[in-house]
Amino acid sequence: MRATTSIWLSSAPPSLGRPLAEGLDVDVAVLGGGISGITTALLCARDGATVAVLERETVAGTGGATGFTTAKASALQQTKLAQIRNLHGDEKTAAYAAAQLDALDLIEGLVERHAIDCGWQRLPDVTFALDRTQVDAVHAAQEAARAGGLAVHTTTPSPLPFEPPAAVQLDRQAIFDPVRYVRRLASLLVEEGGHVFDHTAVAQVHDGDPCRVVTAGGETVRAGAVVVCTNYPLLDRGAFFARMSAERSYVVAARVLDDPPAAMAISAGEPTRSIRPLLTDDRQRWVLIGGEGHPTGSSKATPERYKALERFARERFDVEEIPFRWSTQDGMPVDKLPYAGRYLPRSSRLFVNAGHQKWGMTNATAGARVVADLIAGRDSRFASLLDPNRVTLGAVPDAAKAQASAAAHLVGDRLTPAEASSAAEVPTGEARVVRSGRFGKVGVHRDDLGAVHAVSLRCTHLGCILHWNDAERSWDCPCHGSRFGIDGQLLTGPASKPLETVEAPQ
Repeated sequence: MRATTSIWLSSAPPSLGRPLAEGLDVDVAVLGGGISGITTALLCARDGATVAVLERETVAGTGGATGFTTAKASALQQTKLAQIRNLHGDEKTAAYAAAQLDALDLIEGLVERHAIDCGWQRLPDVTFALDRTQVDAVHAAQEAARAGGLAVHTTTPSPLPFEPPAAVQLDRQAIFDPVRYVRRLASLLVEEGGHVFDHTAVAQVHDGDPCRVVTAGGETVRAGAVVVCTNYPLLDRGAFFARMSAERSYVVAARVLDDPPAAMAISAGEPTRSIRPLLTDDRQRWVLIGGEGHPTGSSKATPERYKALERFARERFDVEEIPFRWSTQDGMPVDKLPYAGRYLPRSSRLFVNAGHQKWGMTNATAGARVVADLIAGRDSRFASLLDPNRVTLGAVPDAAKAQASAAAHLVGDRLTPAEASSAAEVPTGEARVVRSGRFGKVGVHRDDLGAVHAVSLRCTHLGCILHWNDAERSWDCPCHGSRFGIDGQLLTGPASKPLETVEAPQ
């Protein structure tokens, strides 16, 4: 089985963080070391605050989404503006578009001011119809973009290596290397006097004056404010799990012999096909193809997701090889807007920047601006738009549907029969739900060398039963998106604890 490796992490500069070894007092503690957390921390530091970032893995590393994105920074965003317009109207659509453009300018300003070597490049972004069934969606995206004040236009001929039946284009959007960018921001934060702690998992957060953040190792960080910048908010408050779903999607990186397109693009419907060029420092030509999204914990998490993307790449480009493939996960708010601001309505010290719905480069940056403004006591232009405590009546049916699905899994998966009666029935390279006297059912995976790994199937977040992900060889929660490795190690929250490892039933 080919390893699932991100092209960004394969050649990334090292993270400069270190584990937290003792207690610390700061003005602001930021939980999460991706683009959301590091940008928020840097902006707070530039306001004069002392800041500490606590990251469970490494900055922009394997523990989050930043190192696994395609790193397209755009205000067009496929059909997102049409979704926002349907729920929120033209005024908020325009505000959302303005927030994305402001974020683009903020990123570009940091890149240029500090000469960040991250391949920053302004390019057109195209939303296109993969076939005739997606033409209406392209037109709706175009109308919503214009209602939002964006100077979109149709283009002929297409900048893509094929002519779609319909397409809308927004010029001067951007692509870049997200890991190089975020790790350089982290070094700037340290130069500003901030602290970056890798391999420092958070176990508890206590609100108060000061707030107390307790790590898994027992150290305590005392802070005047805490900002949760994890992919999915990790605190068991605010009911974010009732207002967000988790979705996985897939990417392959193809080295091509022809010139990659001079634009980034994404199809307007299912199956989603995202296209993004990459020219490396040594002049190698690449095209990143993404798509095949599905809810986390779905039975659709199979190696076929990658095969479909590889077929698309080979059909439309002169592919030399496809050495990289990976997947990622995104928090998807039911009302189609990210969360940036106070964690709870009356919070004066807890903040959140999350729910970036597959467009994290700009949404995380826009959210960082909002949170930094609020902590500094400034008015923030987009605070009301991204308010985590907003009520969107039009999204209530979708929220109810999401919770009904989670409840069905919470109850129904316990009643589903086991797939095997012992570990001996589990083939090499596969996994099964196996009957167990003590646990009822356990998850058993037999790796490619024949070693058996058995874990409790109860998610450590709210107790949902985990499903096997055959594409990534992990145990995934269909309720709220937590993911665990074959040995029970935590891969993705909102869970904060690993699974219990157990003896494999014989």
